[in-house]
Amino acid sequence: MKVATFNINNVNRRLDNLLAWLDEAEPDVVCLQELKARDHQFPATALANAGYGAVWRGEASWNGVAILAKGVEPVLTQESLPGDPEDAQARYIEAAVNGVVIASLYAPNGNPQPGPKFDYKLSWGERLIAHAAELFDSGVPVVLAGDYNIVPEARDIYVTTSYRDNALVQPESRQQFQRLLEQGWTDALRKKFPDATLYTFWDYMRNRWPRDAGLRLDDR
Repeated sequence: MKVATFNINNVNRRLDNLLAWLDEAEPDVVCLQELKARDHQFPATALANAGYGAVWRGEASWNGVAILAKGVEPVLTQESLPGDPEDAQARYIEAAVNGVVIASLYAPNGNPQPGPKFDYKLSWGERLIAHAAELFDSGVPVVLAGDYNIVPEARDIYVTTSYRDNALVQPESRQQFQRLLEQGWTDALRKKFPDATLYTFWDYMRNRWPRDAGLRLDDR
């Protein structure tokens, strides 16, 4: 099974890019984040015409997550991260695809920190750790894919001091990611590329893309 994760940053504005990539890469499963679309605005028909079933949870202007599956309809198992019934942000969705449980997650950014947004980031991370433990103990194959909004290690960011106070690199954020891995999960990128410099995000400012000044935020 070929599983991909893609922070699309507005699924409708980038629909042509998404469809072209699906046609070229032919992934079996795709986890999308930052749909930035209400439920009724999700392009289900266009994706179905491209051969992909989908489940999604939208949110106006912000957040939003989805799971696409080639040739089948994903079976929804969770439409939000358990642990806080009052959390209305669309950041987690989970479905079964051909016997594999797939989660698409968009963890909170947490900036500015300290403050309520960082507190929410950490509380959301604790809920993820708790739910992930239940999934791991279930014994079924599980993929937790998405934008974790954590730079796991110092080598996962270009040499800079500009992110020193950023929520993405704080010890508490990194410790949560390590605690998740210690449950027994495999960091797929590090498993395949144990020594490589890996970036999944580049800011559009200060020429960061051309000079490869990136961060590793997305994982599975």
